[in-house]
Amino acid sequence: MLSRAVTSIALRRGIASCSTNFTQTSSVLSNSSRTSNNNNHFSAAQTSSRRSFSAPSVEETLASDAYAASCYVEIDYTINDESSVYDCVERFSAFNVGCLVTTDNDGNITGIVSERDYVNKIALLGRKSSETKVKEISTKASNLVTASPKDSVDACMYKMLSKDVRHLPLLEDESGKVVGMLSIKDLVKAAVAEKEKTIKILSDFALGKGGHFGSE
Repeated sequence: MLSRAVTSIALRRGIASCSTNFTQTSSVLSNSSRTSNNNNHFSAAQTSSRRSFSAPSVEETLASDAYAASCYVEIDYTINDESSVYDCVERFSAFNVGCLVTTDNDGNITGIVSERDYVNKIALLGRKSSETKVKEISTKASNLVTASPKDSVDACMYKMLSKDVRHLPLLEDESGKVVGMLSIKDLVKAAVAEKEKTIKILSDFALGKGGHFGSE
């Protein structure tokens, strides 16, 4: 009888000990799970925070944007290639520009004529501008460097610098019709405006004013 009682007491104590150990283990696992979940939430919050506070981007300025602010947008920048060079020089002076697009009688682009052409092919050679036709001194269409209104200002500047030209006719991609003209001055103004806009947006963003919407 005594042996059975001792055995019973030992069994009860063993069961109680196992129960206590199980409870403690479950508590540890539960705490570990909560800690893991909290870490996951914190990591997600950090990622979300990084995404929310990424620096704003600035849209690239296109050739069409630069043309919209150009002096060429307000004038007729074309001249018939059968006109005299004297007429061309008069238009240079009247419009305060240095280049015109030359066209045929149907309005198709045939080239460009610039002040440089006048200096090199008329003034230096002692020719009379009133007796010389524009087509005799112009740069022909086959040798032209042109751009599309969809080209970026950076791409246009690269074309100018690589070919050592100061003007770019803008041609439609589909029809090939001339739709504008850009000078190096137009591109410089557009590039400066883009950089100033970038600086303002980044400054507002750094000061917490809302980089995407300016300081208003």
